[in-house]
Parts: sequence; structure tokens; C-alpha cells
Amino acid sequence: MLDATAIAVATGAAGNVIAYLIQGNIDDVRARIAAIFRRTSAGHRAEALRVLDEDAAALSQQTVSQADVTARWTGLLTAVLAAHPDARADIEALASTTAATKTVNIGSQHNHGGGTFIGGDHHGDIHNGRD
Repeated sequence: MLDATAIAVATGAAGNVIAYLIQGNIDDVRARIAAIFRRTSAGHRAEALRVLDEDAAALSQQTVSQADVTARWTGLLTAVLAAHPDARADIEALASTTAATKTVNIGSQHNHGGGTFIGGDHHGDIHNGRD
């Protein structure tokens, strides 16, 4: 039986799996999942990677909730941790990393040509939201 800390680590790692998938960073998380599941059989590892692909597709099509996918990955990671305690370092690493976000940096906007331009030219970063 796993202690509460181990379950919390698995839950945090599962949450980061979802974050990677939502950000479209499936290749990054696939490498991490493969490293965690390398301790299991080749069939189990292949199954985990298949589930990862299915979850990525389902999340992008919004046919599954994030909570359902998080629960599934919490269960998968907890099972690996129970069977292979040496996987804890890899699971903790997944739990403590942040999925890279996709950003767009627009440095300048120049309005040329005829017509009315509300706001004129803008120089510098354009931020969504308030600081």
C-alpha cells in the first residue's frame, strides 16, 4: 500500500500529463511516460503509450473530461509506483516540471495604407490580460 505522499506525487504527475497534452506537447510527455514505464513489460509500456495517444486525441476533440484523464493517469502511475518503487524519482520529476507553453511574441504592429486605424502604431510586447 502506498502512503499519502506517494499518491499525491502520482496525482501531481497525472495532472502534468494533462497539461502536456493540452499544450500539444505529446512528444515531451511521451518520452517521460516511456521512461517511467520502462520498468514494466514491453506490452504494458506500449499500452501506456497507446492510452497517452488516445487521451491526447480525446482531449483535443473534447470527448473526455480532464478529470477523467487525470484519474486514469493517477491510477496508471500509482500502479507503476506500487509495483516499482524505484520509479518514484521519474514520477516526481514529471510531477515537478511544468509543460512548456506555446507563446507568440508580436514586437510591432504598423498600420499602412488608407483608412482609419484605431490605436495607431504599437511598438513593444502585446499582452493578453492584465498585469
